[in-house]
Amino acid sequence: MSDTRTPEQLVAGLVRLLTVTREGEDAFTAPQQPGGVGRVFGGQVIAQALQAAQATAPEGLEAHSLHAYFLRGGKEGVDIAYATARDFDGRSFANRRVVATQEGAPILNLTASFQRPEDGLAHDDVAMPDVPAPEDLQSDMAMRHKMVERAGDRMSEAQRALVLRPRPIDMRTSDKLHWMNSEPREPRAHSWFRTVAPLPDDAALHRAVIAYASDYTLLGTSALPHGLSWMRGELVGASLDHAIWFHRPALDSWRADEWLLYATDSPWSGSGRGFNRGRIFNRAGELVASVAQEGMMRKRVAKG
Repeated sequence: MSDTRTPEQLVAGLVRLLTVTREGEDAFTAPQQPGGVGRVFGGQVIAQALQAAQATAPEGLEAHSLHAYFLRGGKEGVDIAYATARDFDGRSFANRRVVATQEGAPILNLTASFQRPEDGLAHDDVAMPDVPAPEDLQSDMAMRHKMVERAGDRMSEAQRALVLRPRPIDMRTSDKLHWMNSEPREPRAHSWFRTVAPLPDDAALHRAVIAYASDYTLLGTSALPHGLSWMRGELVGASLDHAIWFHRPALDSWRADEWLLYATDSPWSGSGRGFNRGRIFNRAGELVASVAQEGMMRKRVAKG
């Protein structure tokens, strides 16, 4: 059965997914991904945990960074609870700690720092990479359809449904991601992204959407020099930690429903791990956020 949801319905579903429900003063729950199967997408848990932290932040303070550790893989179809601790409240900064649990077991720890907006010494010593504009690129979803066509009977119906599931985030890549070819190449990738329909004017939500989308292509960057892919079943992997720094205010300098460039690179892999960095730019070329992640990455051993 094909998915006929409109872009507006897909984005409304994303907003619902990233909206946490208060169950107590510092306790929250969040909805499940409709029709989700297997393991919960890591970006979803990060974004929901950030929303729980933002919901308890002092008025007037905005999240400027988060650091998260993945402890266990979450399971689709099981509720996730978010317990928030108010570790520090100062005049300029505040800190929140969130533990995400599923069936009584912690699956993620996240710490978020908040700051009251202020002017300060400023410099911006990084240039946005020179890549084609998003209007000149085809969507990654179109490339996924081509991949499924080439795979033919080698992919099961369940695999095809997962790969072709409509997404609320439109991504357009100017390079080849790990699943697009099997030739080793330098560990760099550049992808434009935005939601497929407008979002409400809620700065906290836009930060959560950035957190959600930042987990899409990051870990795969460290696989590029090896010509291997999780999607082809050649690798076993999982995110270990994830950090984001928000440099510019949402809505004023950037929006998650307007094109943002995600430039990723991987300076190192080894010991069964891959380290990845990401820089997010707006269309004006301003650096609006930075990301870092390390993940477990192992070559799949064929069962004899």
